[in-house]
Amino acid sequence: MENQLVIKCGGSTLENLPASFFEDITALQQDGFMLTIVHGGGPAISATLKQMGIEPKFVDGLRVTDAATLQVAQMVLIGQTNKQVVSRIQTAGGRAAGISGIDGSTLQVIQGPEHLGFVGEIQQVDPALIATLSQSGFIPVIAPLGFDADGQIYNINADTAAGAVAGAVGTKRLVMVTDVPGVMQEIDGVKKVLPELDEVQINELIAEGIIYGGMIPKVRAALDALGHEVEEVLIINGYEPGVLKKVAAGQMIGTKIVKEGKVKVS
Repeated sequence: MENQLVIKCGGSTLENLPASFFEDITALQQDGFMLTIVHGGGPAISATLKQMGIEPKFVDGLRVTDAATLQVAQMVLIGQTNKQVVSRIQTAGGRAAGISGIDGSTLQVIQGPEHLGFVGEIQQVDPALIATLSQSGFIPVIAPLGFDADGQIYNINADTAAGAVAGAVGTKRLVMVTDVPGVMQEIDGVKKVLPELDEVQINELIAEGIIYGGMIPKVRAALDALGHEVEEVLIINGYEPGVLKKVAAGQMIGTKIVKEGKVKVS
């Protein structure tokens, strides 16, 4: 659907998003857009663990979720971050409802790599609850938790969850909100945003070290989303005034990731 957007907001970005971002969300909702938001919460989870005297553990940049960490993740993602996002949308004049992937069996998973503990890989998305909220005039705000056939709850990578949700609700565009203007490359001594990339180009840029660090999982999650029938994934800077309105209007902004691009990487 052309007037449908799934927006993924990372935990570190969420903490600093300006009020204008949520005002844009409200304006789009009032203009008839069907919006769904999937959020992360990594920094808040780590901060809460440390307050409890538990040192966060990571392997290759991925969080290890043991039983204690899982409890904290549920508490932070559902009880704190989710409600903060809902509150900010409603303060801006919108209507939102917070859920997790557990509610309505929305995100059904199996256990992922065993060494990461209670981290789930999505097997199926049931969009019924998302659709019910949307059709009732609410923006669904989804915390990335799911459960398996035995009822075990799992933490889920928010980027991956957003891609799967986008495919399930039938949107053509997934918007990943970050704190940078997009994927950047230094050209003639100046850092420039690469306007469009496909899988071949992304793999080249990773091999060359141009895409590195936290951008690698984002572009890989974007490619995964394209496998869910999403046609394009936009990586944008959420701090830029009016950025969501520009996306909705189809303006060239950020980096667009597509299945087969036409832009030659320099």
